[in-house]
Amino acid sequence: MPRINAGDTAFVLVSAALVALMTPGLAFFYGGLVRRKNFLAIMMQSFISMGVVTTIWVLVGYSLAFSGGKGGIIGNLDWVALRHVGEAPGPWAPHIPAAAHFVFQEMFAIITPALITGAFADRVHFKSYLKFLVVWSLLVYVPLVHWIWGGGFLATWGVLDFAGGMVVHTSAGFAALASVWVVGRRHFAPGERTIPHNVAFVALGTGLLWFGWFGFNAGSALAANGIAAQAFVNTDIAGSIAMCTWLFISWARDGKPSLVGAFTGAVAGLAMVTPAAGYVPAWAAFVIGVVAGSLCYLAVMFRERMQWDDALDVWAAHGVGGFVGTIMLGAFAFLTVNAAGADGLFAGNAVFFGKQVVAAVLVAGYAFGVTWLILKALNRFEAIRVPDEMEQLGLDSEMSEEIAYNLT
Repeated sequence: MPRINAGDTAFVLVSAALVALMTPGLAFFYGGLVRRKNFLAIMMQSFISMGVVTTIWVLVGYSLAFSGGKGGIIGNLDWVALRHVGEAPGPWAPHIPAAAHFVFQEMFAIITPALITGAFADRVHFKSYLKFLVVWSLLVYVPLVHWIWGGGFLATWGVLDFAGGMVVHTSAGFAALASVWVVGRRHFAPGERTIPHNVAFVALGTGLLWFGWFGFNAGSALAANGIAAQAFVNTDIAGSIAMCTWLFISWARDGKPSLVGAFTGAVAGLAMVTPAAGYVPAWAAFVIGVVAGSLCYLAVMFRERMQWDDALDVWAAHGVGGFVGTIMLGAFAFLTVNAAGADGLFAGNAVFFGKQVVAAVLVAGYAFGVTWLILKALNRFEAIRVPDEMEQLGLDSEMSEEIAYNLT
């Protein structure tokens, strides 16, 4: 197969492995933020996505996302059960095996619904989550992939999303907001503390997420080339600057530096630069980092004022980050640094900027609306929320009869 480039193939496979590491990283990040009695429950919700979503992606997900349906809403079933997906190159990356493209995209499909779990942490039945995981992946994630990356109507219209600002972060963030509205607020015992139970695990999770994010963004070039290098650099800059920005704002406001705040800022910056990583110059990534650290911090303040119980601020970091990052791509894209044929608002292309705004609103609205309907439908058949007594005692001991720490 002379068309296959060995270097590009190796780069994409390594990038897929880095993205796979992000799901365990998310488990530690979320696990450290929740109370000790719910540590294993939130970790299980992340890890089980690796099994459930892989099954969906192998059987029908990849086919519906990437085969056929050009300019439409959804793909076809030509690649069901990986039929015609193997060592030969595929249409989406003709220089690497189709199997490499499949497994890289699979890792994105795994982590996206796992992101949502931080919003309804501490209060949802595991069996209800499993049902939600399947239905949401098929009705929300797969169509969005097709619209933007699989040749669907948004791709045909000229909308861009380099590594998942809309497909991953906007969709997960606004789905998280819908879940908060349906599931409701957590119940706390009088005097119960809600601070993170293990900040060291949050640090570990942040490190794994940040490390994996280089594969997430740079690997989306699908080649070991200059675009991948630019995406790598922009990822580093935006995450670092957002971390510092969030830290200094919270320090000025609260009178003390917050390690968890710094970590949250870094994740917000990484999410916001994701849609633009391979399309904008380094100075724009710096600006994106500043905007992410400040705007996502303000989103947390707004969420608290509105009393939305998004337990781990998925909407503020990922929803707002992905949404605003998509729009900033429309502003800062320059043909001189990308091969996508895109100039943004600051290069004189207001039309492209407008398309990015419309697409961001459409994706956010679709993810929010369909998620709300899915959860409402599931709740009609069985309560998706655990009983109050189970919530007070903790999901770990009451649902799985396992505990994270034997402190006796």
